[in-house]
Amino acid sequence: MSNDAMLKQSVLDELKWEPSVTAAHIGVIAKDGVITLSGHVENYAEKHAAETAVGRVKGVKAVAEELEVRLPFDTKRGDDAIAAAAIDRLAWDVSVPRDAVRVKVEKGWVTLTGQVGWHYQREAAEQDVRRLFGVIGVSNQTTVKPRPDASNISDNIVDALHRTWFDPKTVTVTTEGGKVRLTGTVHSWRDREMAESTAWAAPGATTVENDIAIV
Repeated sequence: MSNDAMLKQSVLDELKWEPSVTAAHIGVIAKDGVITLSGHVENYAEKHAAETAVGRVKGVKAVAEELEVRLPFDTKRGDDAIAAAAIDRLAWDVSVPRDAVRVKVEKGWVTLTGQVGWHYQREAAEQDVRRLFGVIGVSNQTTVKPRPDASNISDNIVDALHRTWFDPKTVTVTTEGGKVRLTGTVHSWRDREMAESTAWAAPGATTVENDIAIV
């Protein structure tokens, strides 16, 4: 069995293992470590869960996600109802600063704008709306507020990476103001995501460009 065939089978097995995903409706193509997902899911949360599950599989270098969200009739909602639910959910989340995130809904697609102090707050806002009935997609355009002193951001990120297990010879951090760029190599998609999350946690990080390759 070829490497692509084995990787495809591993991805299919992981999708079947993930209880929040209906694997029977998802097609998988594997080529040189790049996984393409096709087919359909019943909600946006399932779409996100499928992509996350694929990223857990050893050997996956990238995911091209072409899944379509097909809402069952009983879960469809009007844009006004989705917007009201999103605003309510954000208001109840202690991780999201009050009135910091604005919501726009068009044909089930939610766009978030505004400015927060930390990336985790930006992520929390997206997670809040991801699981709402009627949502078919989320565009998170919320930004992280710049900080006046970001001079030590590169050193701080490097220190944080090395506190885990990242080898300083394999991951390089460069910064310009609050803009962070990660380069180098890791062995899995999960490691790549962990490095990015670590960089986002640095005080002063406003954007993170993750160019780490998986080998």
